[in-house]
Amino acid sequence: MRVLSVASEVFPLVKTGGLADVAGALPPALSAHGIEVRTLLPGYRRVLARLGDAVAIHAFDDLFGTQARLLEAKSEGLDLVVLDAPSFFDRDGGPYAGPDGVDFEDNWRRFAALSAAAAAIAGGALEDWQPDLVHAHDWQAAMAPVYMRYAGLSVPSLVTVHNLAFQGQFPAEIFADLGLPADAFALDGVEYYGGVGYLKGGLASASAITTVSPTYAREITTPEFGMGLDGLIRAREGDLHGIVNGIDTEVWNPASDAAIAANYSSADDPARAENRAALVSRLALDDDEAPIFAMVGRLTWQKGLDVLLETLETLVAGGGKLAILGTGDPALEAGFRAAAESHRGRVAVEIGYDEGLSHLMQAGADALVVPSRFEPCGLTQLCALRYGSVPIVARTGGLADTIVDANEAALSAGVATGFQFSPVDAPSLAHALARAMNAFARPETWTRMRAEGMKANVSWDRSAARYADLYRTLIERG
Repeated sequence: MRVLSVASEVFPLVKTGGLADVAGALPPALSAHGIEVRTLLPGYRRVLARLGDAVAIHAFDDLFGTQARLLEAKSEGLDLVVLDAPSFFDRDGGPYAGPDGVDFEDNWRRFAALSAAAAAIAGGALEDWQPDLVHAHDWQAAMAPVYMRYAGLSVPSLVTVHNLAFQGQFPAEIFADLGLPADAFALDGVEYYGGVGYLKGGLASASAITTVSPTYAREITTPEFGMGLDGLIRAREGDLHGIVNGIDTEVWNPASDAAIAANYSSADDPARAENRAALVSRLALDDDEAPIFAMVGRLTWQKGLDVLLETLETLVAGGGKLAILGTGDPALEAGFRAAAESHRGRVAVEIGYDEGLSHLMQAGADALVVPSRFEPCGLTQLCALRYGSVPIVARTGGLADTIVDANEAALSAGVATGFQFSPVDAPSLAHALARAMNAFARPETWTRMRAEGMKANVSWDRSAARYADLYRTLIERG
């Protein structure tokens, strides 16, 4: 079985979030199921610099106004097809925005080009390879099923929604330049509240839809979480599948991780204490026995970081310490910086992205806090389980699906792996933090929870099997 995966970022070549982790880890996991995956991604400057020997396998004389090539290469264990279009992708800044943080004005054209290239491959543009199915990730690739549909291709397609909040919405004026027939600007096409919706078009056109947890799949059929697309998603509920993400258990492995201070393989391994000591030293936290609560990720409203900031004084007064790594909303960044200044030794904040430090925080912190208002799946709590850091999570999306709350029944049965709370507000989070501190004060209970979490299967094994079954069903259906 041949599958073309289409994504705007792929770890470790380029990453801004969890989409890259999934796009990088799923293809190798699928190979065990007899599936050959090639990944189409944009030829950003940093991607081309890491390709080494790449071979041109197709040329576009006019791809949305520019010449472009498809390059074939292998990198980081992935079979890649890279869209080399310098006028679109050879730029300073990140995948979606310039160095000033402002989105590129032509993102609609850049990612329409990526999708059109995917449709061309599906239609047989490559001499020696044609996919049996196209798997598009998020809005940046979601137009691929649209181009395939209006080209009359019979190859099935799948769209995975990693976060419904990001939809790729653009003004109606761009439609004339998308190369689609006039009837595509309609309710069952790309028209969306008078404009053009890339994700909306993909959801309407794909053979099936997946999202990254069963709970989030249910949530996005409701107005509360559907972000204006709940009606369309309800209409396609029979084609909607929730499949929990996994993590790359070779990259995230405390027994061999070169980014941490000492390797370990069990909850009671003394080497884990060396990582705690290293984290305390790195972040200039007080060297005492108080629990260290960590947060790694984007500092945004969606992630509930305003609620964590509101709860910070209560956490410190209760005896806890807090370590933050991330970047995001300037007001939240400033708020956490001010808290670190006011509570030296009790609160530490690193603003930015540091992959190595994120591993050390998972290995050295006692607990990980994920207070998201909505969370399609979440990967950081899976990494926490793997590293023996007890997750404290909002009861939503994939967080609810992957963490077993430490209620009395779960504790008695020895299956608890963390703490859930709801709603996402300061009193609920404060209560969850207090529950965690009470458990931390009982070493046997805490060690048992950490051990149970470290036993959890957070790999791609089961999820890859589900994707393989879905692919086969869609291909057989035709």
